[in-house]
Amino acid sequence: MSAVAPARTYTGVERAAVLMMLVGEDEAAAILQKLDPEEVRQLGSAMFAVADVSEQEMEDVLDDFVGKARERTGVTFEPRPRIEAVMNRALGAEKAESVLARITPPEAACELELLDWLDASEIAQMIEKEHPQIAAVMIANLDPAVGGQVLELLPDAVQPDILHRIARLGPINADAIDTLKTVLANRRGGSGGGGSASGLSLGGTREAAKILQGARKATEQRVLPKLFKIDKDVAKAIEEAMFVFDNLLDMDDKNLGTLIRNVDGDILSRALKGVDETARNRFLGCMSARAADGIRDEMEARGPMKLAEVLEAQKAMIGIARNLAKDGTIMMGAGDDDYV
Repeated sequence: MSAVAPARTYTGVERAAVLMMLVGEDEAAAILQKLDPEEVRQLGSAMFAVADVSEQEMEDVLDDFVGKARERTGVTFEPRPRIEAVMNRALGAEKAESVLARITPPEAACELELLDWLDASEIAQMIEKEHPQIAAVMIANLDPAVGGQVLELLPDAVQPDILHRIARLGPINADAIDTLKTVLANRRGGSGGGGSASGLSLGGTREAAKILQGARKATEQRVLPKLFKIDKDVAKAIEEAMFVFDNLLDMDDKNLGTLIRNVDGDILSRALKGVDETARNRFLGCMSARAADGIRDEMEARGPMKLAEVLEAQKAMIGIARNLAKDGTIMMGAGDDDYV
């Protein structure tokens, strides 16, 4: 009786090669398009090496793949670090932050439930004499629109400091949250029960930007210049987070047309590659038919573009719009309460 041959051990590349041999040609081609030349060479070579794979070995590879997939997609898998790592590697830190700002779901707010039952004036009175850090945490826990109202009801002198603290907030431990609950309970004559909350992250530049957007223009125009004196980097990050490319569509046709006339055609054609057809037509509709046709031809001639190039062009358009708004050439926004 002949001895049973030992099971073959496959490397990671060979396992990937087996899977590539199992999928359809279109799917395999789509995968190869996303690899760099060296990866394509290694995987192609491995596909030749596993051409004689047995049925049992194929099943073993599939079982291993399914097992690893389940491990990666289980309840213990935290996607955010991986997504951020991939974005940073592909786009660079600055551009990755811009994309993540649009797609990252908001984090859970801490459970200071009593705040939901108070109006802005009551909350402002409650925290007016508290330490700015306590005020910052409480405002960060509010809906941004309400937070903006509370911020503008506080003394002018403390508003920039509080907004700066909101932008710099990070993890809030359970003891700090319990302390805040006690402050609320004492102010309202209730009890501080409800159990300890786990450590949570509040605030950040995006949250600070939303809160400032919830306030009136006069508050924004007063607070931002003072914040630039406190922390230029934080103020710039808040200012940029307050206005994204999609907000350009909030302008009326006259202002949008003025903006477009001040944007180089190369920048415009690259920026519009990253928007849907409806938004693109809105921009092009504010141009002459001849100019719009020229931009369409230029976009078509460009072919596929890297996301990083599109985001860079959109950022340039936002910068031009900001400068035009600052010197009074255009107004950004559709009403008195919109960002200018």
